[in-house]
Amino acid sequence: MAYQLRQVSLPLLPSGASDIRILHFSDLHLTPARKGEIAVIKGWAKLKPDLVISTGDFLAHREAVGVALSALDELLDIPGLYVYGSNDYYAPKFKNPLSYLKKDSGERNLGEKFGIEEFDRELQNRGWINLNNKRSSISINGVTIDVRGTDDAHLELDEYERVAGKKDEELSIGVTHAPYARVLDAMAQDEIDLIFAGHTHGGQVRMPWFGGSRSLTTNCDLPNWRSRGLTKIDNEPYLNVSAGMGYSPFAPFRIFCPSEVSLINLTAS
Repeated sequence: MAYQLRQVSLPLLPSGASDIRILHFSDLHLTPARKGEIAVIKGWAKLKPDLVISTGDFLAHREAVGVALSALDELLDIPGLYVYGSNDYYAPKFKNPLSYLKKDSGERNLGEKFGIEEFDRELQNRGWINLNNKRSSISINGVTIDVRGTDDAHLELDEYERVAGKKDEELSIGVTHAPYARVLDAMAQDEIDLIFAGHTHGGQVRMPWFGGSRSLTTNCDLPNWRSRGLTKIDNEPYLNVSAGMGYSPFAPFRIFCPSEVSLINLTAS
C-alpha cells in the first residue's frame, strides 16, 4: 500500500531540550481484509517516534479489534495518546457520497453499535493514554507535556469544559478527532501550543489546483484549506490535520489525496 510520510519540524520545546519525534496517524478504518494497510502500520515503529498520537477511527468492522491491536503491537510499546471517532463506536453504513458536499444538518446515519470496551482496555493496558474528554500529563525525553483531548465532536460527544484551563506545563498538546471550530476555539482560548486532529480524510477526493490540489469538503466546519497538513492562523495554536490512511468500505477510493501519516519533530526554540 502506497502512502505519504508528511514530515515537519516545529521549535516548540524549551531551550536546551532534546528533540521529540511525534508520529501522528488517523482514520485507519481497519477491516480484516486490509492486508496492505496492516503491513504498512506494522512498519511505522521503524520511524522511531518518541510519542504516538492517534486521532481516532481505528475501526471499520466488528471483527477489527484484534486486527488493529496486532497491527499496532510494536507502536504500543511506545508512549501514546488517543481519542475515538464515530467509526470506533458505530459500524460504517452506506451513504450517498454527494451528501458530504451539502451543509451539515447534524443528522447522523449510523450503523451497528460497536463495543469499544475491549479495545480501550487493551490500549490502556499497554500504557497509552485515553484523552476522550480527559486531561493528563506525560514526560517525553525529559519534557513534561500537558495533554488533553475531546471525544468525537462529529457525534457531539465533545465536552471540552471537562478539560479546560490554562496549560500547567511549558508545552501543551490538544487531541481531537473532528476539528470543529468550537473545539479549536476553546483550545486556543486556553493557549494550547499544538492540536492534532483527523476526520477530514483530506477531503478524500481533491481537485487539481494551482500548485497542488484542493479539497471539496472537510465533513465539518473546518475551512477546506485546512483539510490536511500543518496550518496556523495568527496567534492560534498550530493545527496538524491528518488526511488519514483508510476510508469507509462503502467509499473505497482516494483521488489526488494519498493515504498519509505525519512525523512531527519538535525542537528547542
